[in-house]
This record gives sequence, C-alpha cells and structure tokens, in this order.
Amino acid sequence: MKLIVGLGNPGSDYAMTRHNAGFMAVERIARRHGLTGLRHKFHAGVLEGVIAGQKVLLMQPTTFMNRSGLAVGEAVMFYKLEPADILVLVDEVALDVGTIRLRAEGTPGGHNGLADIQRVLTTKAYPRLRIGVGPQGPGPRADFVLARFTEHQFAALHPALERAADAVECWLREGIDKAMSLYNAADA
Repeated sequence: MKLIVGLGNPGSDYAMTRHNAGFMAVERIARRHGLTGLRHKFHAGVLEGVIAGQKVLLMQPTTFMNRSGLAVGEAVMFYKLEPADILVLVDEVALDVGTIRLRAEGTPGGHNGLADIQRVLTTKAYPRLRIGVGPQGPGPRADFVLARFTEHQFAALHPALERAADAVECWLREGIDKAMSLYNAADA
C-alpha cells in the first residue's frame, strides 16, 4: 500500500485557497484514475484504488492543516507503512505558481502541516511534492495561503496539477529518484 496525502483545510471556506493545493492535486489524481467511493477513515476522506500497478490510498485529512499528522499517523499504523511509502502533496509559498518540486525528505520549511506529520512520524525522511503557490506578496503568510488564487494564478496552477499527477504516477512506477530527476527538471 502507498499512501498519497494531499494537505489542505476542510470546509467550503477554504476550498480553492492556496493552502489547499494538496487537496486539489489529490482530487486531480482521483479523477484521472476514476477513483470514487469516498469514505471517512483515519480522520480523513479516503479513496482506495490501483494506480501504476500499486495499491494506493488517497487521503485528504479532515483536520485542519496543523493537525495533518493525526490522519497520516493513523493510516501508517493501520497499514504498517514505512515513511518511503508515503507521498505528501503540499502547497509551497517559496515556489512560483506553476512549479512543482519533489524531495525524498526534508524539513517542514515553515509549513505547519509538514511539521505535524514530521512530529507524528518522528522522521523527516518521507517524500513530499511541493506545489508552488507563490510568490508571496507583503503581509502575513497565513493571510496569503488562506486567500484564493487570482484568475491568472489559477490558470498557471492547472498544468502544475497535471504535472503533479504525472509525478505521482512516476513515483509509484519507478520510485522517488526517477520522479525527481524527471519532474524537478520539467518546471522550466
């Protein structure tokens, strides 16, 4: 089992905000592969299926961002997953809209969702795919990430979500190193 987690905040107030780019990517993957039958399990909305020959659990935690580790931790314990079996899709203000970046491990980089997952897993050695939502303008980060994309930004986000779905499929088929070599370079 591979766990693909899109981070975001639950509820219609947060739909289509920059902080929900991870949710949007998971929804894109589910549509692409015809995965339906959303269930609520592990403090998350989950879909199970097969992508690229791998059994997967797509997850959108129903907790707020700063408690994302609760859902991830429950699924990891239930399925007895290793950190390398998890891929977290998350918004990134340090990357321009339209850009994605895969890493095999890393620090939370100021992202509360990643920080909570790291706290629960007790490791930073789990893959993550950062989806650019920046650049951030003046003002508090929270205000920026909780705002909706502009029309121009949303147009640039669409192909990035497609590349994110492609990168997830590559990760499932060929592993994180191959996915990083192909999709980190594809941002040009």
